[in-house]
Amino acid sequence: MNIALFGYGKMGKAIEKIAQSRGHTIVEKIDNNDNIYSFSKADVAIDFSIPSAAAKNITRALQKGIPVISGTTGWLSDYNKIVNLCGKINGAFLYASNFSLGVNLFFELNNNLAQMMSQLKAYDASITETHHKQKLDAPSGTAITLAENIIKNSSYKQWSLDKKSLEILEISSKRLDDITGIHTVTYSSNEDSIEIKHTSKNREGFALGAIVAAEWIIGRKGIFTMKDVLNIS
Repeated sequence: MNIALFGYGKMGKAIEKIAQSRGHTIVEKIDNNDNIYSFSKADVAIDFSIPSAAAKNITRALQKGIPVISGTTGWLSDYNKIVNLCGKINGAFLYASNFSLGVNLFFELNNNLAQMMSQLKAYDASITETHHKQKLDAPSGTAITLAENIIKNSSYKQWSLDKKSLEILEISSKRLDDITGIHTVTYSSNEDSIEIKHTSKNREGFALGAIVAAEWIIGRKGIFTMKDVLNIS
């Protein structure tokens, strides 16, 4: 499999390492400011760039008939435009706020717990996410996905950064040195607290998930998520 890689920072280098270990080839490395893409040899594009460049990168790849895997967060105001474009040209696109296989299982655990807690009004939910200082967006896309699943199963109407009320689910964001990613969901009452937590030890888990998704999407058409890749209903 030949891969065009958008973004060649820490994640891009981790993806390159995992891809090569699985017998794949990086045929293009496209930095955030590059404007020349050929895609002539690419079977798939993987986007881990920056929020301001993501939609442009994804659009150009789709227009060339290249399926796209995107793990960049902070650009989702343009998500529906990408979905519409993909449908119009019969392309293939998969976005995930987090490609770690463990995190995607954590999403399912969070969803199931939210369903269980939905009838227990004594508990208030909250989310805390911690990342390295170089992460540009806050809250993380992973935290937003966790929040959306809690909101879907509760009386909360929306999430907010560092604000809470009976209808607002609070997300707290921390930026510290050398933290790959920690996400904690807490349900707290006057009597006790319940927590579920996922800790990423390195970037290889994200990179592996992105490569697995890229391998899976070849030959498919449509809009997909990691649930499709992992066959989670």
